[in-house]
Amino acid sequence: MRIGILSDSHGRSDRVEAAMSLLHDAGAELFLHLGDLMDTASIDAMHGYHARFVLGNCDWDEAGMRRHAEQCGVVCDHPIGRIDVGGRTLAYTHGHRNELVQVALADRVDWLLHGHTHEPRDERIDGTRVINPGALQRASRYTVGLLDTGDDRLELLELPASHQPSR
Repeated sequence: MRIGILSDSHGRSDRVEAAMSLLHDAGAELFLHLGDLMDTASIDAMHGYHARFVLGNCDWDEAGMRRHAEQCGVVCDHPIGRIDVGGRTLAYTHGHRNELVQVALADRVDWLLHGHTHEPRDERIDGTRVINPGALQRASRYTVGLLDTGDDRLELLELPASHQPSR
């Protein structure tokens, strides 16, 4: 399965839209937003895709965002999501609650995805591959991740230049 990973869009639904399109064109089948959406327009940008998300520390209207997601057919798995991928486990959370990260690592999931830091990350901790795709706001470059779970390959993709920060 090819999974599109995005995070920390902070109300920039235009960047969520661009990221979804970029990931879709790269072959993503499932899309996971790792939190700090901040608005329902970002949920709207995920409508029509097989998309799920968790909330971040800047997503203050949890009830409203959950309601809106349900109306749009987008799944909210807050505070942590887990999916089975071909007999392997992928967990995802925003990353601001360390206890959730520690539980997933203790459970020895195959992949643990998180956002929050706005910095790309790809490392192994006791057999778990820990991935952060970067961010779609407040970063030196706006990136998303494409994880191919079949061959455990991660590709970081940059949004088009028109959506990048001024340099």
